[in-house]
This record gives sequence, C-alpha cells and structure tokens, in this order.
Amino acid sequence: MPSGKETRLLHLSEMEKLDKTLFRLEQGFELQFRLGPTLQGKPVTVYTNYPASGAVFDRHKFRTLSWHNPTGKEDDSDKYCKLDLQISGSYQYYFSLGNEKSGGGYIVVDPILHVGADNHVLPLDCVTLQTFLAKCLGPFHEWEDRLKVAKETGYNMIHFTPLQKLGLSRSCYSLADQLEVNPDFSSHNKKCTWSDIGALVEKLKNEWNMLCITDVVYNHTAANSEWLRMHPECGYNLVNSPHLKPAWVLDRALWHLTCMVADGKYTAKGVPPLIENDHHLNCIRKIIWEDIYPKIKLWEFFQADVNKAVQQFKTLLTQGKGRVCKMSTKSDPNQHLQIVQDPDYRRFGCTVDMNIALATFIPHSNGPAAIEECCNWFRKRIEELNAEQYRQTNHHQEQAVNCLVGTVVYERLAGDGPKLGPISRKYPLVTRYFTYPFKELTVEEEETMIHQPDKACYFMAHNGWVMGDDPLRNFAEPGSNVYLRRELICWGDSVKLRYGNKPEDCPYLWAHMKKYTEITAKYFHGVRLDNCHSTPIHVAEYMLDTARKLRADLYVVAELFTGNEELDNIFVNRLGITSLIREAMTAYNSHEEGRLVYRFGGEPVGSFVQPRLRPLMPAIAHALFMDITHDNECPIQHRSAYDALPSAMIVSMACCATGSTKGYDELVPHQISVVSEERFYSKWNPAAHLTSGEVNFQTGILAGRLAINRLHQELGAKGFNQVYVDQVDEDIVAVTRHCPNTHQSVVAVSRTAFRDPKTSFYSKEVPEMCIPGKIEEVVLEARTIERNASPYKKDERFINGLPNFTMELREHIQIKDSKIIKQAGTAIKGPNEFVQEIEFEKLTPGSVIVFRVSLDPKAQEAVGVLRNHLIQFSPHFKSGSLPDDHSAPILKTLFSSIAAKLTLADLNQVLYRCEAEEQEDGGGCYNIPNWSPLKYAGLQGLMSVMADIRPKNDLGHPFCDNLRSGDWMIDYVSNRLISRAGACAEVGKWLKAMFVYLKRIPRYLIPCYFDAILVGAYTTLLDVGWHQMSSFVQNGSTFVKHLSLGSVQMCGIGKYSCLPDLSPSLHDVPYRLNEITNEKEQCCVSLAAGLPHFSSGIFRSWGRDTFIALRGLMLVTGRYLEARNIILAFGGTLRHGLIPNLLGQGTHARYNCRDAVWWWLQCIQDYCKIVPNGLDILRCPVSRMYPRDDSSPQPAGTMDQPLYEVIQEAMQRHMEGINFRERNAGPQIDQNMRDEGFNVTAGVDHETGFVFGGNRFNCGTWMDKMGESDRARNRGIPATPRDGSAVEIVGLCKSTVRWLLDLSGKNVFPFRGVTVKRHGKEETITYDEWNRKIQGHFERLFFVSENPADPNEKHPNLIHKRGIYKDSYGASSPWCDYQLRPNFTIAMVVAPELFTPERAWKALQIAEEKLLGPLGMKTLDPDDMVYCGVYDNALDNDNYNVARGFNYHQGPEWLWPIGYFLRAKLYFSKLIGPEIYAKTVVMIKNVLSRHYVHLERSSWKGLPELTNENGQYCPFSCETQAWSIGVILEILYDL
Repeated sequence: MPSGKETRLLHLSEMEKLDKTLFRLEQGFELQFRLGPTLQGKPVTVYTNYPASGAVFDRHKFRTLSWHNPTGKEDDSDKYCKLDLQISGSYQYYFSLGNEKSGGGYIVVDPILHVGADNHVLPLDCVTLQTFLAKCLGPFHEWEDRLKVAKETGYNMIHFTPLQKLGLSRSCYSLADQLEVNPDFSSHNKKCTWSDIGALVEKLKNEWNMLCITDVVYNHTAANSEWLRMHPECGYNLVNSPHLKPAWVLDRALWHLTCMVADGKYTAKGVPPLIENDHHLNCIRKIIWEDIYPKIKLWEFFQADVNKAVQQFKTLLTQGKGRVCKMSTKSDPNQHLQIVQDPDYRRFGCTVDMNIALATFIPHSNGPAAIEECCNWFRKRIEELNAEQYRQTNHHQEQAVNCLVGTVVYERLAGDGPKLGPISRKYPLVTRYFTYPFKELTVEEEETMIHQPDKACYFMAHNGWVMGDDPLRNFAEPGSNVYLRRELICWGDSVKLRYGNKPEDCPYLWAHMKKYTEITAKYFHGVRLDNCHSTPIHVAEYMLDTARKLRADLYVVAELFTGNEELDNIFVNRLGITSLIREAMTAYNSHEEGRLVYRFGGEPVGSFVQPRLRPLMPAIAHALFMDITHDNECPIQHRSAYDALPSAMIVSMACCATGSTKGYDELVPHQISVVSEERFYSKWNPAAHLTSGEVNFQTGILAGRLAINRLHQELGAKGFNQVYVDQVDEDIVAVTRHCPNTHQSVVAVSRTAFRDPKTSFYSKEVPEMCIPGKIEEVVLEARTIERNASPYKKDERFINGLPNFTMELREHIQIKDSKIIKQAGTAIKGPNEFVQEIEFEKLTPGSVIVFRVSLDPKAQEAVGVLRNHLIQFSPHFKSGSLPDDHSAPILKTLFSSIAAKLTLADLNQVLYRCEAEEQEDGGGCYNIPNWSPLKYAGLQGLMSVMADIRPKNDLGHPFCDNLRSGDWMIDYVSNRLISRAGACAEVGKWLKAMFVYLKRIPRYLIPCYFDAILVGAYTTLLDVGWHQMSSFVQNGSTFVKHLSLGSVQMCGIGKYSCLPDLSPSLHDVPYRLNEITNEKEQCCVSLAAGLPHFSSGIFRSWGRDTFIALRGLMLVTGRYLEARNIILAFGGTLRHGLIPNLLGQGTHARYNCRDAVWWWLQCIQDYCKIVPNGLDILRCPVSRMYPRDDSSPQPAGTMDQPLYEVIQEAMQRHMEGINFRERNAGPQIDQNMRDEGFNVTAGVDHETGFVFGGNRFNCGTWMDKMGESDRARNRGIPATPRDGSAVEIVGLCKSTVRWLLDLSGKNVFPFRGVTVKRHGKEETITYDEWNRKIQGHFERLFFVSENPADPNEKHPNLIHKRGIYKDSYGASSPWCDYQLRPNFTIAMVVAPELFTPERAWKALQIAEEKLLGPLGMKTLDPDDMVYCGVYDNALDNDNYNVARGFNYHQGPEWLWPIGYFLRAKLYFSKLIGPEIYAKTVVMIKNVLSRHYVHLERSSWKGLPELTNENGQYCPFSCETQAWSIGVILEILYDL
C-alpha cells in the first residue's frame, strides 16, 4: 500500500444494520470491507451501488465486490474487498450470507469544493457562508454592489434564498413557478434570466473567490402556482386523498366562524373581533362545541348506515340459508365485526364485512322469529360500533379545539407572538388548511362539492409542520389525522405536494421538479434542502441524484429539526448531506456556546497521530455552524447588541464550516422576515461619508467580521484541527485552535454579552489567564463600543442596523501595544515550559482578543528535531520537522539498522517479560499510579495500553497523566534496556537519545510524541522479528504474524538458565559471560509454559507443555536451532525411560508423568519432517545427566550418546516395564500426594501393544489435578487419574512406533525393535509387530460401538454415549474409560491410521456438539454427573467435586485440545468428500476468528490456558499459554 493513502477498515458483523450510523469519508480514501469474527470463513458477498470505474451512478444498481486475500488461504483475518472513493455522494452497501441479506449501511463521501480562476481547493472547514434573502437584493443590475459587502467582509460562500418567482404571500419559500426567475429582478429595459445569474455566479467564483448555493424547495408550492391549476393531481386534494374530507368540512366551518366573528356576529356570545383574555378564549371553545360540531357532525363520515346494513343482512339470511352454514365453517373465529371505512368518505358510507356478520350472528332456526331476533342482535352490534366511532371522533375534536385555542393564544396574546390584532378575513381566527378557489356559499352548500371530482380536485391541503412528529412519516397520507386534529402549524400560502412513491405516480410533478433541480445544479455550486425533515426522503434522494449528475461535487446543506442524532443520520446517509446547519442561537449561555464549538469539530489538543490504515469510526455530521440563521429571531432582541462580536468570534473558532445571515454584521435590531420584508440590503461604499442604503467598515461589526473570517479560513487551511474550549468564567470563553504539525496555537478570548451590559451587572474584575507558550502577536483585538449617532430609526427603503454601535479593531500588534491587556508576565512552569500570564484591563462585555502562540523556541526546536527523526517511520512528520545537527551520534543511524542486530531472544527482552520474569532479573514492570502495573516490562506493555487510548484520544487516561506529570515512565523504558548490554542496550540508547528531545517539549504534547516514538520503534521491531522466522510467518496473514509473536513472548533467556547444559561437543550452542563469576556459560532459550504463573524459576519449564507447544511455536515459525537445543537438553535428563514433568534444570526434576516422553518423541519426529536435513538431529550428542537411574547428576560432556540411542532406550524401557518410587517421596516434593501416588509404573501390554501405567492415586497425563481440600475430603485423590491406557498416549506411541519402523526400514535408525526377557530368555519384539498389535486392537477396544450387542464391550452397562472413542482403556475405575473427553482427537492427528474415517467423523461430530466452546474444548461431557464448567482454585467448601479447583479438567474449556480437534476435523473431512471438506474449512475459520479477536483484544497479546464454560473469563487461568498459541499456529499451518 502506498504510504500516502488513507485507508479505512469497515468490519462487517452478521445482522448489523447501520443505516443510522454515519460514516464520513473523503475522496481519494480507500475503504476496505473486512469480515468481523461472526462472518469469518463464511460465504459473504458485499454489494454496493458505488459505481464501477467509468460507470454512471444509479442508486438502484448494485454490484458485487471481489475479495482479495493478500496472504492466501489459511484464515480470513486479512481478507477484504475495497472501494477507491473518487466521487462524492451517498452510497449504500449491504452484504449477504449465502442467499440471505445480512446487514448493511451507508457511506458518505464529501465533495471537494473548488474556487478561483485557478480552481484551488476550498476545504469544508474553511467555508464562511452568508445568507441573503434574494428578494432584498433588488434589481439584478444592483446585485454586485450589494453582494460586495459579503466579499469585503471576507465571506467565501453566499447562500441565496430561492431566486424563483414568488407566490402571493411574497414569502421567500413559497414559489409560484420553480422554473422561472423572479420577475422582480428584471428592470424595465432588461429581463433577468438564468444565464445572467449563472454568469454572475461564475464571476463570483473566478474573480471574488466565492461560491454560491441556493435553496431547493420540494415539499410545497405557492397556492397560486399556475401549473398547479393545470395539474391539481400534484397536491393532496379531496379526489386523490378523500380521507381529508372530514378535515376539509371542519376547516370550512372554522372559516365561516372567522367571517362571523370578524363581522361582529358573535360579540353577543362573548367573542368580539379583538381577542384579549381567557374569557374570550373560553367562549370560542363553547361556540365550537355547541354551534359548530353539532352542525357538521364529523362522526358521520366514520359510521355505517344501520338500517341499510340490517336490511342487507336480513336479505342474505333469508336468501342463502344453506350457504350460511358453509360460510360459518370457513370463517376465522378470531375475526370480529368491525367498521370498514368507506374509501370515498361519504356520510354513513361505512360498511361491515357481511361474511363475518353471517358467521357471528346465526339464527337458531329458519323461522321468521329467529331471523328477526338475529337481526336485532346484529343491529345492536352495529349501533355499538357506531358509538365507538363517535367516541373516537370526539377525541379528535377535543384535540382540534385545544390546538386551535393554542394557536389563537400565540398569534394574538403571547408576548413573543406576532400579536395579529382583531380577527379579519386577512388575519383569520386560524390559518386555513385547504385552498378554496370558488365563490363562498353556506357550509351545507359547500359540502356538496366534495363529492364532485371536477370541483373537489381543487380543494388542496396546505403544507406546514407538526410539532414532535416523526419526520419519516408523511402527515398528509391516509392513517394520519393531523389535519382533522388541527395539529398542523400551517403555511397558508403553500400547497403540500403529493409525489407518491415513484415518478409514475405523478409524472408531471416529478418531471417539473427534476427540471427545477437541473437548473439549480447547472448554475449553483450547492443546495440547501429547505424543510428537509418534512420532504419525502425518496423524493429528495431522486432529485439530488439528478443534481449530482450535473455537478459531481455538489455541496449539500440542510437544517434538520429532528432533535435526534440517529434520525439526523438517516437523512445525512440517504441524501449525502455534506453539512448540517447548527445554530449558536440555541445556546442559552456562553458555556453552552463553547460546548457547541467543541462538539462540532476538531480533535483534542495533543491528540495522538492516527495510522493511515485504521478502522472506520462512526462520525457526527459535518457542521455548518451559524451564529444566526435567517429563521432565527434577532440576537440583539434576545441577548444584546454587544454580543454580536464575541459570539461571531466563538462560532468562527469552530473547526467546521461557519456562517451568518446578512443583517447580523450590520446590527439590524429585528428579524429580517422572509415573508414581509420588502426593503433592500445596503450597498458597499468604502468612502468615509455614507448615505442611506450604504455600509462600510465603520458600520456595525463589519470590520471585525473581515478579520474573523480571514482567521477562520487560515486556521482551516493550515490544519489547526485540534480544539480546546476553556470556560474562563460565566461570560468569558477561550477557544484554542492548535496545529499538530507546527504546534502553533491561536487562542481567542471572547467576553460574551448575553445580558445587556447597560441593564445587567458585569464584574470589572476579569480573571487572569495563563497561556502556555510564547505569544508571538495579538492577531486582533476588538471591542464593541457605543458612539454618538442619532438613535435607530427603521429606514423605509433599505434594511439598516443600529447606528450608535461600532467597534474598535486593531490587528497584528504586539502585546505591549494592546489596549485590552494590562500586562503580560512570563512564568516558567517547567524546565521547558513558558507560560504567559495575562492580566486584562479592558476586556469589556462585547470584546475579543486573539493571540498567536508558539512553543517556546527551545521546545519548538526540540519538536522539529523529533519530527525529523520520526520521518523514518512515517512521512506524516515531514511538515514541521527541522534538520538536526547536534543530536547524539546514535540518532544518525536509522532505527531499523539498530533493530536488525537483535535476535529473537533479544526481542523477548525488548518487547515482553512479565513481572515474575523481570523480578528474577532484578527488575519489575512499570506501575501506573491510580491505575495498574503494565502487563509487560517491554514495549508491548506500553503498546497494549496505548492501543486502547489512541483511537479514542483518551488523553485523560492515568497513563497520559503519568507521562505529563514527570519523566519516570520515559526513563524506565530506556534505562531498562541500557542496563541489559548488547544489542538491547543499543535500542535503549536510541530511545534515550530521542527522549532527550521529548523531555524538552511542553508536557501536554508528551503523550502524543511518546506514542509516535514507540509506535515507530515497535512496528520496526515486529518486522525484525518476523524477518527471522519461516516463510509461513513472513508471508502469513496478520493473524499468523501476531500469533507467531507468541514464540517471542514465551521463548527467552533469563538471568539464570532453565535448561541443563548441552554437550560441549555440540555445534552452534549460544554462550555468554556470567555477570557474577565472569565465566563462559551456555544461554539457550527456554520455553515458558504460560504467563504470568509459569514464567520463572523452576515453574517455567515443563516437559509436557514444552513439547506440546514446540511444533507450533518453534518449528512452524522456523526457530529450528533453538528447538533442537530444547529437544537435546530434555533428552539429557531421560531417567527410568521417562522425560521429566517439571524440569527444575534437570537436577530437581520430577518424573511423575507418563506422557511427556511420548510428546518429546513426537516432537523429534516433527523436527525430522519439518526442518531441512532434520534427520541429522538423530546423530547429535546428548549429554546424559543420569547415565543410570540411580546416578547423581553428571556435568555435561561426562557421558554423551547420539540421540537415536536415547530414543531406543525410552522404547526399550517401556517394553521392559517401568516401576519405581519417586526420589524424596513425601510432602517435601508434593504436600498433597498420598503415599501410593509416589509409585510410578508404566509399560506395554504385550497382547495389544498399548502403553499403560499409573494408579488411582496419581495422575500421569496432562489432566493432572490433585485434590487439595481437607474440608471436602479430596486431598491426595486425583480428579482424573486416567490410569490404564490413555487414548492420546496410545496414539502418540503408535505414531512413534510407525515412524521408527519407517526409519529402520530406510536404515536411518539402527534398531529394528526392542528386546525383553520372557520366561528367562530374551525375545525381540520388532517395531513392525508392535505397530500391527496396536493397529489391530485399537478400534476394537477403544470404539464404543453403535451395536448394543458388540462382543468386544466388557462393560455395556457403563455406556452412555455410542459412536465415540473411549478416553482410556483398562482404568481402575472402569466408568472413567467411557467418559467423553477431547483427548481422542489428539490420537486422530498423530495416528489417523488407527481410525475408520466414517467412525472418526461421527465421533468428531459428537465432540463438536458436546464439547466445542467459543475458544476451547470442554474437558468433560456436560452430560456427565461430575461436569462443572467453572474453575475456582480459591473456593474451599464441602463439595468434593469442585473444592480447591478439583474440577480443573472436569468441564472448564481448555484451549490446546481445540487445535487437535480442528486438525482432526480437517484431516478426516478430506477423506469424507469435497463438500464436507469445504464446510469444515468454513467452520474452522469461523472458530479461529474468535481466537483472532481474543488475541487482538488481549493486553497480554496471547491466548489463555483455559476459559470457564461458554468461553467466560477464568481469573485463575494463565493469560497467555504456550501450547494454546502453538496449536492455533499448527491448524493455520495445516490450512
């Protein structure tokens, strides 16, 4: 992947529907879809409507993406399909599993805006927009002079309200013709056309560097639109929406009430034309309830005609007597009689379902009396249903009255309302909900028209908005009662448009609006979606697709009033909205205004550097943050004139697009109404003397606005994308924008004036401020001041502002010249931290001051040098870097060449080492105060914590606190390595040299640069490690690579050697000088069984654990020499024909396990097969520590033997029989074991060839839990003795015998068999004979047949599962043989020839069903009476089966057996057939994905020893275990 490319990963999870989650991306990014753990291994197909290269976007056309698996087939951790994002817009993706759609979501790609004649990029965060009401611009030839005000004050985008012909109301948003330019713009000699406007837009872009956007209004049109008269089907009229008829009848009745009240006809009833008090309101309620509702009887539209229904019912009863019975049998008994609504909404037009009626009301005979009685019951039921409809209508009527009265209160009585005055036809009691283009008649006469289609089609519903409504539901469609309940806040000048679901539903409307969209997209750079939350989303989607065809990088803004971020995201996702308009006016105080700045953009100051390849994180919509929108009430009325400047400053410091509305800067003291304002804006005149209708920098805050806009654009363009908001006191907000490359900051301090300073108290005392760094300059300081001028008078022709306010502005001055600052002192906070203390003098309400702050010069230099040395890890650090001439010589070398000298054993020191390992070496892991110690002393310990902190930028974490508070952690990291000498020390010295600069930068930046240094070093070190491993690892997937680090984690050399010395005559053995004796000593890598419990001292090395893990951790990863040394070192400790369980350096070994020797032999076989020239190991010298069973330990070299002789001895001793008592038997070596337990026996059954051994008081296999509880009386009793022939040992023995037979046949192994004395004479048993014995008896004696009469079964009464393989044969407690455990799968892998494939497959299926857990295998069948899946070693109670962890191997899910289970499945599935094999691969990948997730999330970066049942965390388990990692590597190797 090229280093410059930003790549985001989206992990797919089964059934995850993300249509309410916003994913924002930029053009040029690569998006990779990867499989989450639930999907790995499964047949997933990803579909998207993002067009293929060169194709045209079609929202409904999806294509499949092809999968790339860069590392081949072993697992799906790196498998991805990708999109190269080059086109802006909103795109959908979904994925299916097989044929089932499983999940999906959207991605939104931002447009790139270009401006100027040279088409340079205008970043979204640099946008400074100003809204103009188009009708206030005057004739077109005067526009430039008026728009020039925006240019001169530094705006770079203009938003025009619609430029189309307006409706009768003159509202900017009520358009009479969407295709025609507003004729007001034309003058007597020149008609204004779209191409004129287009030419002006182009001129503004090229010459003024300004872009233009305008509104699109899709939801309604002016009631007087000419085309609507020709096409009434485009509105919701009473023909296409008959459900509105009752609401229309009510609306007309209310209109007649208006006329009568206006004419004074209701004054006698208490309602005069001028409504003034509650008494009048109560009288209105009374009139509606008593005069209007009873007259219009709305309930009749919802009721059935009783007589007509009864008559029809009676006719059916008498005609079709025979049919009735048949009907009744078919009818659904759960269907009750209900009113069926008349689709035409006629009075009493509703009906009931006669079939249900006939099935419900059945006469008991055919006589007339019975029929009459039945009809009466039916009549009674209809009357009940009608009564219910009446009650329902009554609820609607109650709501309607409440809404109506509420509207009257707001419009005529409320202090903040429009106070409309007396009721008249111009200002009716309530706004009409429907158009009525005919002569007025009486209510009754008018009602007749609703059933005449030629008239009813012109009664159309107006548009408006409904408080708290679901924006995804259309309130004019059937099923909504908004019009009847009068819940609509109605715009009486606009008709709501009815699109239907697709263009065919209303062809004219779709075509008309499509043309409108095309005109807009042709001439403008962007659109604002008006009334977006109420526009049918599928319509907006279609129109924006049309617009983007004409202008790919369309800037789309919208204001959503959903009040819910998830709902907002649905609109942003489906429409591809670029920026959501956010209003500073929603803030009730300065604290909230500051919070909005922080919310709408930027990262925290000192954020971490994120990698170019990283997960795609959910975003919040990009903001267009406006100090005021044209819908907002005037802030001068709400707050004060003094607040205009500080609030504009605060908004402008937000790291997003910002904007304002024309009039704000001029301090216009009222809202400029989109409906009633007809005056024109002022023109620009730079001269000192202004006349009416002109403005310049002396006006309002215009001069300040220019400075503020310039600053906003500079901060966006130069990458000041980190934000810090400080609430200094209740009125003062300080906003810092910080550039992470140069570490320059701009700090804007604003003193807001939400309360008028003339009438409210503001303290003269302003708190001092501390600004870290060196103040380079005051970018600007400005104060709102009053001046002598005649008081404000509203101009007749031009929109004018307050003349008696202006501002003082000074730009780019030094602190000493400031009039706002009293003095600035410098305090040194730390050795390299300047802090300037600012004391204010005139930071009056309505003032702002902006500082440009750099780091102190020494710190600035240190950062530059650090960045220079970090370029070797990422080009990101080039900007802001400085060449370094004086740095330590070691920094002149690239870190990769220093790291290249490290061996894998060195990497174990540099990256890992847990607490116990470090303590043994005289150190310990770093402990973070108020948190916890790190898991490792090496870099992985730190990286695990930082990996959690970095993506979230969690700078408040105790880890970051510790870094900011002092150098302890920094020094620990470098000094720990320097003390280790050799190549490790060089890494330490390099880090120390880097940290010299790190310590010179301000403390708040230390976490981010500490992280950058360590990330660079760590990733380089991992590459060095992988480079020394096998090609399987080097070319492997991320999962394989991360697992292979388990080999580095587990294999190390401590201060004291764990392994016995190897033969001095052996080549390539590593040596070192002993620090204390100064003598040469061997230093071979040893393998820890698990961290943290089995990592140091005598508990580090175990025979069984070492050889179960060795193939995966050392052979598969290519660590052949170290593997050889471990095999030979253990071979040197062979005694009694056994390999020790606990190694104890050989001198303190315990020979109490029967299986370690067989695992050792299996490893030698694996070594010979995997390693090039592997058979050479057979001739390597083994130094025998115990030449005879009773020898004292001999030094290395005393007696050497080739390995093949040692192998033969182990085989020979087993055939002869092994029987001894452990040395020092008793509590000194085992405080729980009973006396008989110290007697060790093993041998081979001469008839079957099976290895056997053990007794009921010891446990010689891996399931080696010895009881420890006196209270539960299980002390000294093994939970799982597994004596007799344990299945996996029989399998391992078979594997070895078969291998030795093969080798002796090729004359590589000099022995043909073993000899025993029998009946006084020597007898040879050949390997061939031994091999045939096991083969001949295994399935007969181990398979639990499905045939109950099987003659081979000694204990049929003990069987509780058939079709499985026994866990052992010949146990002293026979029922133990029959327990289902996962051990037979080990035999299947090492000796598959013992198993019939069909039987093996059946047994594996049972194991899968019963034993397979999320990460491991249950160690016992959950149907077994002693099964318990939760291991608690601390619990001591009376329960024999669980006390002191007695159930260690009686249920908890161990990880290592899962490797053998999966390998067995893989092997046998191939033999069963290709279809089964393919399914098995899917299943294995799916299981392994859970291990991948665990490995990635684990702070130990390992896989645990075991989990409790169903994969739950077990606190007593090792957090990372050698054999758990090893077996997973093996199955990946097999795949």
